[in-house]
Amino acid sequence: MFARTPRLLLRPGWPEDAAALYGAIADEAIVRNLARAPWPYTMDDAVDFLSREHDPLQPTFVIIKRTRGTPHLIGGCGISAQEDGSLELGYWIARPYWGLGFATEAASTVMQIARATGLQGIRCSHFVDNPASGRVIRKLGFRPTGRVEPRFSAGRDRVDLCQIYEDGGESEMREDVAVELYADREPLAA
Repeated sequence: MFARTPRLLLRPGWPEDAAALYGAIADEAIVRNLARAPWPYTMDDAVDFLSREHDPLQPTFVIIKRTRGTPHLIGGCGISAQEDGSLELGYWIARPYWGLGFATEAASTVMQIARATGLQGIRCSHFVDNPASGRVIRKLGFRPTGRVEPRFSAGRDRVDLCQIYEDGGESEMREDVAVELYADREPLAA
């Protein structure tokens, strides 16, 4: 499945994306805010991530910035099952693209797909020392649960506290932003 927004193309990651994925995520400032990505992040980690089986009912995408020239992989976004069976939205954006609304645009699109395919009970979280992610999560319509839970971060190599949110069912995504979905491997030009 593919999704296209005015600025982004969300699509599954392919083996040939390994170098671009590595180039975008191999930054300690990014990885330290993720639960599963290790630090240091290596090319082998990128290859491993791209070769993993992903549940087709849980959308997992690389985020491609659409340009007039060569599109650029700028992040990742998806929904995955946690150890307790709950579903959680996760995302990251490469540092040069922070603060430009790409995380909100991509994650809002993933939540639209999740709702359209019947996924429910999705939660989201952020490490308490990453308030920027909390702002994105609230823009997506998630509500704070009031719970702060310890979570291991492979990038930090330790347990830190996470603020937990639950899906509020509504997003602040603009109504005039259309999302186009494609089911083929070859999308329209990025």
